[in-house]
Amino acid sequence: MAEPVQALRNLTGLAGNVLMMDQNSTILVVDDEESLCDLVSSALRFAGYTVRIEGNGLDALRAIRTEPPDLVVLDVNMPGMDGFEVCRRIRRDGIQVPVIFLTARDDMDDLRTGFRHGGDDYLTKPFRLEELGLRIEALLRRAGGAEEPSRAFLGDLVIDEDAHQVWQGNEEIQLSPTEFRLLRFLVLNKGRVMSKGQIVNHVWEYDFDGTYGIVETYISYLRKKLGDTDASLIQTVRGVGYVIRGPRGDT
Repeated sequence: MAEPVQALRNLTGLAGNVLMMDQNSTILVVDDEESLCDLVSSALRFAGYTVRIEGNGLDALRAIRTEPPDLVVLDVNMPGMDGFEVCRRIRRDGIQVPVIFLTARDDMDDLRTGFRHGGDDYLTKPFRLEELGLRIEALLRRAGGAEEPSRAFLGDLVIDEDAHQVWQGNEEIQLSPTEFRLLRFLVLNKGRVMSKGQIVNHVWEYDFDGTYGIVETYISYLRKKLGDTDASLIQTVRGVGYVIRGPRGDT
């Protein structure tokens, strides 16, 4: 993290964003860069989480197997066993704890490797602690096992999971299976900015050999079918991803 002073200023923001979460959650932070590890762990403790720390992949693997945490923040570039291999091995063991990769790598091949090895999210260094906090919150919420509703609503949009149908007002909107999954994912996360990596992870389920340009293509398809020509419903957050909002930006 190139700006440690600015990162410390974000501690309060991170705490504010996770106040509604279960403060009993345990997070394992794994990074061989001691200063970054201390910074992230301090921020998470300040936000109310229980935090454990490991400095290398082998020790992290042992710790996860012995006492799985609720979530792992896992550096990719570590000597010996890297983060990708740690994640691959715990998934092979049947351990489904959510994993957020931290890495300086932003190459598409590395992103695909991370997701295919079982990662749930991918954050490129340098990053903001507040963004890390939001991603942790989202993953913990999904991992909590809350039953998802069969119908999702946003303004005059109705998404029926059981019938695999979408209505806009009284009109049924014909969507392909991929368009349906993409719209459902955005609506279930309404008001939250979802990165292209998160969208690929959840909509294409790792079986994806293209680039993130496919996300832009399908967003364009959805906007056209929903009459969202001014992108007021599905909004682009430049450099981050996409967010869907209700009428006049309501969430």
